[in-house]
Amino acid sequence: MNRGIVQPTGDTGALVLNGIKTFAKKHKIISTSYLFGIAVILFGGSGLNLSLKQRREYNRIMNTIDLDVEFDSSNNYHRANQAYRASKGWFTCDSLCQRNKRRMEESQKVLDSVRKEGYNRMSDAKSVAGLFSEVGVSEVRDSFWEYFASGKRFAKRQTMWDAMFIGMRSMSRDENMMEYLFKVLLQVLMNFSIGLCMALLFFIFGLWNIIKSYQPNPLSAVAFFVSAVCAGFAFVLTYLMIMYGAVIGGVYGMAKMAENNRLEGQRRRQFHNRPHSD
Repeated sequence: MNRGIVQPTGDTGALVLNGIKTFAKKHKIISTSYLFGIAVILFGGSGLNLSLKQRREYNRIMNTIDLDVEFDSSNNYHRANQAYRASKGWFTCDSLCQRNKRRMEESQKVLDSVRKEGYNRMSDAKSVAGLFSEVGVSEVRDSFWEYFASGKRFAKRQTMWDAMFIGMRSMSRDENMMEYLFKVLLQVLMNFSIGLCMALLFFIFGLWNIIKSYQPNPLSAVAFFVSAVCAGFAFVLTYLMIMYGAVIGGVYGMAKMAENNRLEGQRRRQFHNRPHSD
């Protein structure tokens, strides 16, 4: 048996499983959170359906929000802000500037008041629907996907720049294509890990504001927060594990193929160099 041949994948799989079991035993909180998050993703559903009475009341309150008033107030503020900035000097503010500043501050107060009123009415409508309703679950899910997509865009954009700079360094060091691709592959994994972990953190920071807008009781708020955080954590971790597994499997397959080709070449050379009898 040739010692250079890579051992069957069963040994590698057993080693990975043993590593997972050891990690799960040492980090029970992380493991439990991950399994709970997977359960939330698989069985959490899309939230409780609104009853006919809830839907009517929800729509009635939402229809009382005057978007035209907020749009007009926003335009007035931006016009007043532009006029103030146009009349403001580097270090001085004359009488015209002071008048524009007062108009800008007054328009800002009106805009803040209109937005606060709209937020309160929207919060009242959400409280009718409930945090665990289809409305609440859908809003949280949309928020997560938005942050998740932003994390992937960051990783792709950063990888593009890293690939360019790594290529420039590789040319200066006269590295071969395999070394360049391996470095780029490692950078892709690093960028996606950073981007998706940051996306998860931003999602968690913004989650509590969404929960508060539904005016839930403290127990329901904490339960929903923990469930959403665990689900987000489980999804991001699973996504990264699949990505790392695919990369490691690809590198392993390439290494095994290269090793087999090397051994095959050695056997052919030994066969051609072997003396043949006439």
